[in-house]
Amino acid sequence: MTTRQLVDPELGPVLDQFPSLQFTEESLPQMRALMAAMSAQQAAMLPAFPDIEVTERRVPGPAGAPDVRVLVYLPKSAPRPLPALLWIHGGGYITGSADQDDGQVKTMVSALGCAAVSVDYRLGPETPFPGPVEDCYAALQWLGAQAAELEVDGNRIASGGVSSGAGLAAALGLLARDRDEVPLAFQLLIYPMLDDRTVSAADPHPYAGEFLWTADANRFGWTALLGQAPGSDGVSAYAAPARAARLAGLLPTYICVGALDLLLEEDLEYARRLLREGVPTELHVYPGAYHGFMQVPNAQVSRAATRDYMAALRRALYPAENPATGSAGPA
Repeated sequence: MTTRQLVDPELGPVLDQFPSLQFTEESLPQMRALMAAMSAQQAAMLPAFPDIEVTERRVPGPAGAPDVRVLVYLPKSAPRPLPALLWIHGGGYITGSADQDDGQVKTMVSALGCAAVSVDYRLGPETPFPGPVEDCYAALQWLGAQAAELEVDGNRIASGGVSSGAGLAAALGLLARDRDEVPLAFQLLIYPMLDDRTVSAADPHPYAGEFLWTADANRFGWTALLGQAPGSDGVSAYAAPARAARLAGLLPTYICVGALDLLLEEDLEYARRLLREGVPTELHVYPGAYHGFMQVPNAQVSRAATRDYMAALRRALYPAENPATGSAGPA
């Protein structure tokens, strides 16, 4: 059975061009190189952003671990203090880098007049949990500590990411709540990878997960992160946020996902639980869309999804009445 007939017509042709993601330990280096080459090719077609200053920093890592590389984006002309976005790239916990999202981060910084810190966290299987999420937390601590130097409003820091990056952002939200050291104001979760148990579901969704990020790829990614079979007992909620026993007290959340995405049901369930536990939550499901559909930026559904998450992020970073700035943000 195929679900190709359900795919949005503007998203369908890309499926014939995109390589299948067949991850094994032997193929992983080659797949990483391929994904990096594709990201570089896309970056070469992006416009220049002369009004954004980008610097590379090395920030103190978790105890006993290496420093964490981050890319810091600062708009040159936006009014200070700036709201900030801690951005976490995707890649199934096994591929990718902060550099791959350079264009997306610059677009957000330019449109919203915010600062951004993009985290180059360590990947599995070389660095399993808790290394990746602790790298992200270390970056958040650094951002909070350096808020004055960066001219950032420490009360307007959001976290966000795509796919596994969104999963790490959700885990970071749990860590930030439980450690209560650096406040977060919002989390932007774009088709987040939240639940390792999806790969062992007894009744998988019959119309989701055929394209790009499949059940086999999902199993490989979770195994690399966890260092054990996904769906096993004892998996930490800081690795798989859907495992959290309690979601109350989390920060306001935005979740979006495609109707044909393997991660659809885990994202719907997480949103349901957030709402059930009193967390302000906005949920969008896009018909005909598979995992990663926003990589086809000119499709109408991708433009709609981008417009929606940017509007939500703007509202979070520039609340209608902000005593710290008195500003509703750039027009």
